Amino acid sequence: MSGRGRLAVCGAVATLASALALLPLVEPATWLLQAALLLAVQTTVGALARRVPLPRPVTPALQALVSLLLLTFFFVRDEAIAGLLPGPSAFAEFGRLLAQGGHDVGRYAIPAPVTDGIGLMLIGGVLVIGLLVDALAVTFRSAAPAGLPLLALYSVAAGLARDGAGWPWFLCAAGGYLLLLLAEGRERLSQWGRVFTDRGRPGSAAYEPGSVEGPASAPVRTGRRIGALTLGLALIVPALMPSLGSGLLDAARGGRGGVGQNGGTVSAVNPLVALQDSLNQSEDRTALTYSTNTRSTQEMYLRIVALDKFDGASWKPSERRIDAVPDPLPAPPGLAPGVRTEKIRSNVVAASWYAQNWLPMPYPANRVRLEGRWRFEPEGRTLVGDRGQTTRGARYQVESLLVQPTARQLRESPKPADAIAEEYTKVPESLPSVVERRARSVTRGASNDYERAVRLQNWFASDGGFTYDTRVRAGSGSAAIVNFLEQKEGFCVHFAFSMAAMARTLGIPARVAVGFTPGTAAANGRMNVGLKDAHAWPELYFEGVGWTRFEPTPTRGTPPPYTQPDTPDPNEDGPAEQLPDRGQSAEPTPEPSTSDGCDAEAKRLDPECGQAAPPSDGGNGDGGSTAGVFAATVAAALLALGLLALPMLWRLRVRATRLGMGGRRSSSGTVSEEAVLDAWRELVDTGWDYGVVPDESATPRKAVERIVRIGDLDPEGAEAAFRVALEVEQVLYAPRPQPGTGTGADVRTVREALRRAAPRGLRLRALLLPPSSVRVVWTVLGRATALRDRWLGALRVRFAAK
Repeated sequence: MSGRGRLAVCGAVATLASALALLPLVEPATWLLQAALLLAVQTTVGALARRVPLPRPVTPALQALVSLLLLTFFFVRDEAIAGLLPGPSAFAEFGRLLAQGGHDVGRYAIPAPVTDGIGLMLIGGVLVIGLLVDALAVTFRSAAPAGLPLLALYSVAAGLARDGAGWPWFLCAAGGYLLLLLAEGRERLSQWGRVFTDRGRPGSAAYEPGSVEGPASAPVRTGRRIGALTLGLALIVPALMPSLGSGLLDAARGGRGGVGQNGGTVSAVNPLVALQDSLNQSEDRTALTYSTNTRSTQEMYLRIVALDKFDGASWKPSERRIDAVPDPLPAPPGLAPGVRTEKIRSNVVAASWYAQNWLPMPYPANRVRLEGRWRFEPEGRTLVGDRGQTTRGARYQVESLLVQPTARQLRESPKPADAIAEEYTKVPESLPSVVERRARSVTRGASNDYERAVRLQNWFASDGGFTYDTRVRAGSGSAAIVNFLEQKEGFCVHFAFSMAAMARTLGIPARVAVGFTPGTAAANGRMNVGLKDAHAWPELYFEGVGWTRFEPTPTRGTPPPYTQPDTPDPNEDGPAEQLPDRGQSAEPTPEPSTSDGCDAEAKRLDPECGQAAPPSDGGNGDGGSTAGVFAATVAAALLALGLLALPMLWRLRVRATRLGMGGRRSSSGTVSEEAVLDAWRELVDTGWDYGVVPDESATPRKAVERIVRIGDLDPEGAEAAFRVALEVEQVLYAPRPQPGTGTGADVRTVREALRRAAPRGLRLRALLLPPSSVRVVWTVLGRATALRDRWLGALRVRFAAK
């Protein structure tokens, strides 16, 4: 393998070593394998392009094109031309996935699941960093500046992690960068040694750049050992970290994805332990998949059971009668005709291992089509299996309503019926009075039940200083609520039970729902619901709207639109819909909405699926999310451009310092010796920027001859270069140096001649990524080495004195 080939491989390894710092942020870790595969293809394309050879700017452009094709194939092949070529639809899908990824990043706590959006951001980001590293280190032969994109990749992980990226991840990233520098140093050192070997052996074979045949010198052997050790650490240390002890390995073992002893069931009688176990699983096994015709998937909570009885020891469902499943189901209680609704069709498939006897459904459901022995519980509007019937492998279709009340309708809701208020505002005598006092303190100043409910939700979710932690011991009794209000640490059941209990003390009918959050979108358009989507949330009753969801748990689920202060009220410009008083008919009259696409499973379950068009005003209004993602993308692009501009800015500053000799002239107007040497350094570095690598062993005259020959200087530039060499020789070797007067002007003349003779690509590299900027890294390393030697010397003297 040639020197450039080894350097390219080291660049890819350095990128992956830095990407390891992202592993604790998401799970499972399979995305890293896919990123490694795509990065290997990108690196191979670059190696082949350089072998042709192609012009330098063309190589990274070709790599970027291939990377785009790979991302298109893996993420948006359904919208691509022939499954590979990106078109307008593919780019639109890329934008949607990035918007979804930005939404998912803000929605999930660490570690987040690798949704399609997050996966695109991770893998695409690694490919972009890998492309920058390969272009800087290999194509443009400047390995030192390649540390900037590697640092940016590590900094993302350090900034997002709870306690910052740990020191092992830093060692991996630093080791990858060190390996890249060692590879470049090995190639440069081998070429330098071969030049002198050829000079000392007349008749030897012609020198080939990058050739490392023959016995390696001691520095090269040392570099191999250090590189091997660094690579070993980068690969072995992460494998030993506790954060990688689950995920792929546990998934391969199998049989551990269930919850408790029932293979992943969620018990309706006592859901707490099973729900907590689901949230703490190392592997997020998919329990349900579904497709739906609504774009408001963030509202697609799959409700299993309602816990409406609180006896002071626990929340549990009341014992109620069950009947045969009617078709259609009865109208949902409390829902008035004036409330806007959207009819939704969803096709759900349960995993073969997921077995429990309550059917997950959106609330409120109007019609359910499924096979098996199922019964209907009217009060909670749930379906329960009869005579051993479970959800294992079940396939069913649910027609439900997406209830979309406005804040005004909830604010102006009349008092609930006496029967509702009496049953759902009961609190046990054992409930400590501190719960009611805290509820009244939080809602002080609110003028109606809606404002009280929103204040309770916001206090738990953001204003009260609560922390989401699934490791806290589960509990639902009065003591558990009091402990939670004091310690302010818990998971969804603590938030839901506490808010429901506090709402009841304020006279607001409340209960707790247990089920799943909407899940994550898959590439095929379906939604995947895993064990870690298990959730509990409070439902509060408002006359005219019915049982209404609230979301007090931080980092989990999505707060409903009607609880958001910035949500526009469609009735703001017109008269408000008046909700009925008690006794008025609550039969809803929803306007049916239709879907524009159903997969084969949906059509099999529902022959009517796909016969109508989607609602004109449907959608989830993700413009804000898209704007946020766009702003973040622009900020990241500006940061990347700033990092890439650092070599150019440093080079401009050094050139101005070296050639700004106005303050270093003698009284006679001649240039000082120090200024002549600075001008010589600038001339050498200028030649390096335009492809003439410095030869430190050459005399000034020989060095200028190389610059004139390789740089193809015109007569004017050649004369200026030789004048600079003559002045340098006068300073270095003459017993009485002759004063110089025009060294800086001659260097500028040489630089202009090099620029005119260089091709466009070389001119761009000399401006944007000058190779001589690596000297700043050498300077820092030299100073660090000197400081280390100074401290070691002081310690030796001190211990020797003892």
